[in-house]
Amino acid sequence: MSRDRLRILFVASEVEPFAKTGGLADVTGALPKALEALGHDVRVIMPKYRAVERTAGGSLRTVLPQVEVPIGSRTVEGSVLEGRTGTAIPVYFLAQDQYFDRPSLYTTAEGDYPDNCERFVFFCRGVMEAVPQLDWMPQVIHAHDWQTGLVPVYCETLYRDTTVFRDVATVFTIHNLAYQGLFWHYDLPMTGLGWDLFTPAGIEFYGKMNLLKGGLVFADALTAVSPTYAQEIQTPEYGEGLDGVLRERGGDLIGILNGLDDEVWNPASDADIPKRYGPDDLDGKATCKAALREEMGLADPGRPAPLVGVVSRLADQKGLDLVAAAVPAIVEAGGQFVLLGAGDERYEREFTELARTHPTAVAVKIGFNPGLARRIYAGADMFLMPSRYEPCGLGQLISLRYGTIPIVRRTGGLADTIREWDGASGAGTGFVFDASTPEACRAAVTRALETYARPVAWPRLVRNAMAEDFSWEASAEKYVSGYRKAMKKARRHA
Repeated sequence: MSRDRLRILFVASEVEPFAKTGGLADVTGALPKALEALGHDVRVIMPKYRAVERTAGGSLRTVLPQVEVPIGSRTVEGSVLEGRTGTAIPVYFLAQDQYFDRPSLYTTAEGDYPDNCERFVFFCRGVMEAVPQLDWMPQVIHAHDWQTGLVPVYCETLYRDTTVFRDVATVFTIHNLAYQGLFWHYDLPMTGLGWDLFTPAGIEFYGKMNLLKGGLVFADALTAVSPTYAQEIQTPEYGEGLDGVLRERGGDLIGILNGLDDEVWNPASDADIPKRYGPDDLDGKATCKAALREEMGLADPGRPAPLVGVVSRLADQKGLDLVAAAVPAIVEAGGQFVLLGAGDERYEREFTELARTHPTAVAVKIGFNPGLARRIYAGADMFLMPSRYEPCGLGQLISLRYGTIPIVRRTGGLADTIREWDGASGAGTGFVFDASTPEACRAAVTRALETYARPVAWPRLVRNAMAEDFSWEASAEKYVSGYRKAMKKARRHA
């Protein structure tokens, strides 16, 4: 094995294609493949949810029939099974049916599972107990979001003096700082950690235990999922109460833009769209647009008319109030609008009412349908994404790939990926605005609609968008640099 080949273990609460609620799973599914392509030995460990049985089928094999995991003063038994993602990457599944054999990953219709703290304490401590028994030891443990925040804490405390973990470096990635894993302080004993860590310098946060803060304080290196987001979260506006911690660790924090799996997202090979196409043959995109109108019950206007699409969780973070305020302007300009999403009930009602008011120009589908999402990316002319904050964003990357022009607010990964169209030079990939106001959003939408009406400018803009390359290779190289930096730090304090 080459001296430069790293052994890297991803620890994550969800991984595509086995279990997914959002972009975290896309990253933990795609980045290991990109690292493997660079020649590294990558493995993944995640909980064995009920969903895993559906996605992995009968391909799993038991590799550790019994793992004993301390939870407070008692021991809970689990087991480890192994599967594969891609062609060769091992994925380990920590099984414990009491915790993970449930209909969903984190929540019920009434809210979070009440024992989420115990579930993910078991997962983190179970990783520490299981990994040394796998006959393979990582040089780097890469943990993701609050559900894995205790892993770097354990590596620096309870397990630091064990031979196998002494030189292991830890990297912790923040996918969304708003989700922190906050639990009451009486849960601390189940972690096995001492009260000496329940301080402002440790995992205490306004009287509660903060699992994400554990990762921020104890990991050797920190990453955020875009360069701009890495800077934003060090400010009070975006820091969710942890900006001071992040500023203190600023020298160890780097922003690495998420990539896009260009094999999964490719209009030239997408089986879910009516006609495949590429930048040199955009006829297929026109076919996709006509088919989307028909599928969603929109009228054929009989003339070139712009179609604006949204695929989103319906939440304040996503700027859905700005979207709703822009819809009448789109309709008044002769355009059409289609939305797919679910979330806050007030947004579901508001967009349903907009569709009722404009039945030939506005179509809304409440829920989520992966195939329809792809057909919106392919069939729409523009993709509206006015997020109040956006750690990285996947929708704008997909829409670029499909030649659907993003209209975005300048924040997080949106600021890092979309360049304002310049009609004079013919440069740019979309339309960007700054203020989180209906007026600023409508102004950007108007610029897009005016550009659409220019028969020379619009195809140029579409080809600019499709020429962008946000594949994982460049980001994976940056992660490798981060891993090596973390390894040097880990050796210094081993």
